[in-house]
Amino acid sequence: MRRVKVSKGIEKYLEERKILVDKALKEFMPEPSGLAGDVIRAMNYTLFAGGKRIRPVLCIAGSEAVGGSADDVVPVACAIELIHAYSLIHDDLPVMDNDDFRRGKPTNHKVFGEAVALLAGDSLLTLAFNLMASYGLDKNGEKKALLRVIDLIASAAGYKGMVGGQMVDISYEGKDPDPTVVEYIHRHKTGALIAASVTAGTILAGGNEEEVKSINRYGQQIGLAFQIADDILNIEGDRNVMGKGIGSDKVRGKITYPSVFGISESKNIQTRLIDHAIESLNRFDERAEPLRDLARYIIKRKG
Repeated sequence: MRRVKVSKGIEKYLEERKILVDKALKEFMPEPSGLAGDVIRAMNYTLFAGGKRIRPVLCIAGSEAVGGSADDVVPVACAIELIHAYSLIHDDLPVMDNDDFRRGKPTNHKVFGEAVALLAGDSLLTLAFNLMASYGLDKNGEKKALLRVIDLIASAAGYKGMVGGQMVDISYEGKDPDPTVVEYIHRHKTGALIAASVTAGTILAGGNEEEVKSINRYGQQIGLAFQIADDILNIEGDRNVMGKGIGSDKVRGKITYPSVFGISESKNIQTRLIDHAIESLNRFDERAEPLRDLARYIIKRKG
C-alpha cells in the first residue's frame, strides 16, 4: 500500500473553517427557552458536542475552488451540519445502532431520553431546510441555484441517499459479506451527503456544469473513502481518540469493507479512491488545493 502524504496546512485550514462554521451555528441556533426548551437543549447538545465539521468545510472548499468564498455558502454549510447532527442522534438510538457514547460523551438519548432525542433529530432536519429557505429570501439572483442545491441535499439525505443506505445497513446485519451491498450502503449512507456538501458549494459559487460534474465526481470518491476509513477505525482505532467504542461493527455483524475485502485490500481501495478524487480536480488551479488536501486527510484521520 502506497503512503498518502497529508499537507501540514490542512489542519490549520480545517480549524479556521470550523471556527467560522461554529460561530455561524451559534448565531443560527435558538436559545433553549419556553415550553419547547427541552428539545432545543437536546438539539444543541449534539450539534455542539465536537467534531471537525468536515461536511460544511467541504461545502466551503467547493465554493472556494471556483472562486467563491465562505460567505457565499455558510448558511447552506450550516444546514448540512444540522442534517448530519440529526443523523447521528437517530443512528445512536436503541432501534438503530444503540450506542451509549459519541465523541467521548453520552449519546443524546442517554441524556434526554429516547422520545426527546427522536424529536431533537427531527427538529434539526427540518430546521436545516428552514435555514436554507430563509437564506434564499435575500438571494434574488441566485434562487435557481439554491433550489437546485436544496433538491440535491434533500435527495442525499432521504431514501435516495442517507436513509436508504441506513435501511440496507440494518437489513443486512448478520448476513454474508457482499461487495455490491457494502458499496451501496457506503455510497448512500455516508457518501451521498459528503458528495452533496462539496457539490453544493460549487453550485452556489457559480461553478459551470463541467466544474460541478468534476467536483461531484471528487465528492463521490471521497465519500466512499471516508466510510471505508471509518470501517478500518472501528477495528484499528483508538477508543480514547475516537470517543466511542471500537469493534462494534463485528459484534453487530455489519457488512463493512474489511469484512468483505480484509484490512489490507480495504486500505488499497481507499487509496485508489483518493487518487481518483484528486484526478477529478485536474481542471482546477491552486484554489482547489484545500480539496486535494482534504481528500488525503480523510483516510489519514484518527477519529
